[in-house]
Amino acid sequence: MWSELWQPLLIGFSLMLIIEGIVPFLYPGRWRRLVQQLANISDKALRITGLISMLAGLCILYMIN
Repeated sequence: MWSELWQPLLIGFSLMLIIEGIVPFLYPGRWRRLVQQLANISDKALRITGLISMLAGLCILYMIN
């Protein structure tokens, strides 16, 4: 039972790390400018963006299953 839960979770986490690593690997200068711009965004805007991202992921998972 342990592997039934953790294996897909670790696969998903690994894929997330790979996808998130593509931009800084290919375009480090752009990534640095993006991070600097993110530092200037309000907490409220970041929270709303995070919420939208989580809801989109939840909808995609719902549609897949």
